[in-house]
Amino acid sequence: MIQIKDKTFEVFIPEAGLAEKVAAVAERINRDYEGKNPVFVAVLNGSFMFAADLLKKIRIPCEITFVKVASYHAMHSTGKVKELIGLTEDLAGRHVVVVEDIVDTGITMEQILAQLRTHRPASVKTAVLLFKPEALQRDVPLDYVCFEIANRFVVGYGLDYDGYGRNLASLYVLREG
Repeated sequence: MIQIKDKTFEVFIPEAGLAEKVAAVAERINRDYEGKNPVFVAVLNGSFMFAADLLKKIRIPCEITFVKVASYHAMHSTGKVKELIGLTEDLAGRHVVVVEDIVDTGITMEQILAQLRTHRPASVKTAVLLFKPEALQRDVPLDYVCFEIANRFVVGYGLDYDGYGRNLASLYVLREG
């Protein structure tokens, strides 16, 4: 167990389990994008560890860029997406893979996909570390999902609680009770 600010968390998915699933998703992407030179669009801040580990396992020619959006405050979704850092690369005719840490309501992913489609890419797919089906409010395509999890608050491996915990190598879940 660990303490972050006023909350206690327990190990949920250990580092080795994360590495195994990320490697499996990378293998699927390597097969699906053979000969296509995709551009990965990683969503900051939360996806930085997932994106780094994923790209280490990608063997095909590719590029990576980053966007930053925010829809959370502390432990709760605000329900609004605010773009903080925009995309500067030309995506016209390119195959795009959005790399996101977590999809719960789908609001953030819906906004990102809508903005990316205005750039006229050849295709847009999503690679997601965590998906919470119980929390989903929008119909968004999730092409590569490492883990489906219950609607519980998680921290670590890039995900944070009020700015803390991103540096943890494993994924932790809020202790109940």
